[in-house]
Amino acid sequence: MTQVGIAEAQVLDALRSVMDPDLHKDIVSLGFIRNMKIEGGVVSFDVNLTTPACPVKDRLREQSRQAVLAVPGVTDARVNMTAEVRRPPAPSTAALQNVKNIVAVGSGKGGVGKSTVAANIAASLARSGARVGLLDADIYGPSIPIMMRSGRPAEPRADNVIEPGDAHGVKVMSMGYLTPGDQPLIWRGPMAHKAVQQSLLGVNWGELDYLIVDLPPGTGDVHLTLVQTVPVTGGVIVSTPQDVGLQISMKTLRMFQQTKVPILGIVENMSYYVCPHCGGSDDLFGHGGAEEAAKAMGVPFLGSIPLDPAIRKASDEGTPVVIAEPGSKSGQAMADVTGALARQVSIRAFRNVTLSIVEE
Repeated sequence: MTQVGIAEAQVLDALRSVMDPDLHKDIVSLGFIRNMKIEGGVVSFDVNLTTPACPVKDRLREQSRQAVLAVPGVTDARVNMTAEVRRPPAPSTAALQNVKNIVAVGSGKGGVGKSTVAANIAASLARSGARVGLLDADIYGPSIPIMMRSGRPAEPRADNVIEPGDAHGVKVMSMGYLTPGDQPLIWRGPMAHKAVQQSLLGVNWGELDYLIVDLPPGTGDVHLTLVQTVPVTGGVIVSTPQDVGLQISMKTLRMFQQTKVPILGIVENMSYYVCPHCGGSDDLFGHGGAEEAAKAMGVPFLGSIPLDPAIRKASDEGTPVVIAEPGSKSGQAMADVTGALARQVSIRAFRNVTLSIVEE
């Protein structure tokens, strides 16, 4: 029986004081409140967020709880946090209809840790509860099979469909699974183009919230094949702090812009060195250059990741540091970058959906 004096409308009015910091609207107007029940003085409900990797999830839970407890007659507020990843509107004929968001991770040059960042983003998203795939599109230098070695590799099926591998809750595909060892791929552009298309469209990805695509360094055929084959939600640029790395990475950023791929943000990798003995840090390659570049270009800065031996060790052992050492400085930094990225994906998807509804 619903207690006299406590109405659902009262509770919803109280919850309108809780604002989503990214979408800048209250959680009631956004449609986040679901499954409300009022039993005596106890109010229970779900807050359905736009991503399980939401970095402010705990804050929103507590704000929601306190807002409801302030309603006269309420003795307890039980808040259950859920998530439903949104997708930006795409043409009905678009490929990979079962994949909500495709995120491309690129860099201007090799050696900046792009693949390491991509693997950790994928693992961190999966750890939060999202359905995640990771495509190693670095045809000529695939490293994902090493970094995600703990699991089942991808395998071709009799029907010419590739069954993706599985590692740490992530569906994984890489040409490195099909050409093991040190066997090189000596391919011209058209062959790389076909391989990328096969990796995208010929793989049984299933239902995914996020497909993270690890691009080759620089700009070229693979990038163009990706944007021409599937709708890309946005791109992430990985750079090191020093000027040389930044200037080259900006070429990849411009490539994304020229091919109409939204920029989700810039990551500064090897931002500072973490000593494994004393825990101290030092700016070996400078610090803050990527953040300054992001501000100058008006794009989001997703965070800084240290140059930490723990990252190298975990990657060599086939387990991303967010799984191997989630409580370490580097593990937390990777998780923070993932949360910031998930926020940008949600902002873009929700903004696009809202605009689409208004236009209709």
